Amino acid sequence: MGEFDLIQRFFTWPTPRAVMGVGDDCALLAPSAGMHMAISTDALISGRHFFANVDPQALGHKALAVNLSDLAACGARPVAFVLALALPEVKNAWLEAFSKGLFDLAQTHGCELIGGDTTRGPLTITITVFGEVPNTPTEAASHGVATGALLRSGAQVGDDIYVSGSVGDAALALRALQGKIALPESVMAAAKARLEWPKPRVTLGLALRGVATACADVSDGLRGDLGHILERSQRGAELQWDALLSLLATRKNYPGAAPAFDAVFGSDFAAQCVLGGGDDYELVFTASETKRLAVTQAAEQSATRVTRIGKVVSAHGITLMDASGKVLPSLAVGDFASFDHFSPG
Repeated sequence: MGEFDLIQRFFTWPTPRAVMGVGDDCALLAPSAGMHMAISTDALISGRHFFANVDPQALGHKALAVNLSDLAACGARPVAFVLALALPEVKNAWLEAFSKGLFDLAQTHGCELIGGDTTRGPLTITITVFGEVPNTPTEAASHGVATGALLRSGAQVGDDIYVSGSVGDAALALRALQGKIALPESVMAAAKARLEWPKPRVTLGLALRGVATACADVSDGLRGDLGHILERSQRGAELQWDALLSLLATRKNYPGAAPAFDAVFGSDFAAQCVLGGGDDYELVFTASETKRLAVTQAAEQSATRVTRIGKVVSAHGITLMDASGKVLPSLAVGDFASFDHFSPG
């Protein structure tokens, strides 16, 4: 099968929102009036971002999900994407499953494949996604920038800090797949689903426009991605230890629940998964205390669990607090490092 036959068979779908889609040298998009175009790119490389034997349908889903998560963090509505795919060889069954996972998620969010590239080489998937966000600043998210997009730079002292969904379960699955820990079968299945089938919080991101003061997606670890917000906003954070531990869903679902999990692995290990693990593709965001009802409504509207985990403070850095509000000096946030492709460690 030739390159263009491959594209025609597996990656050519209707594109009613594009002026010109797959088939010409360039795709053409016409942004809606009053909108900015939000654009993001992610590359997934076999052996680095996923195991070579991963379910291709799950891989197709995740390849697009990680990009849609960036749009969600910006409060942007998905419009279209382009796909650059390097394949070591053509396997029809693999491509059928991969394209199904890709297009099932694309159709869920009305995001059209409008072009890209295919080549022979080590399995690598690169997607660039395009979304739309109003160009009119909102009260909560203007920050001196003429856009209604959610940015990382707007957190204010006194803001609440929230996280969507569950965090740390993907990291738990990765450690088990690497043979570093052993998990009961039911726990492993739930954790692996979080690793391989992340759910981009697009609907929540849209609902948070005008509510959140800053937002980022949790891709490399909560500590690092919250750190991006704090760095851009020139702020710090106080985080509640118990709230952080509650984010690891599989800890609560462990046979015997959280006490049994902690007896086997320790609560510090759970915190490492939550703070330092990645591949969650949830949203971490800040919002004024006066917006608590609006945050609750956004969570309900998007059918997404949201947990308040702390507060923005003026002193830079991240401090961990116990339930009584006392600092936990024995737990240094620096011990929970997030993923970095080029870290010397």
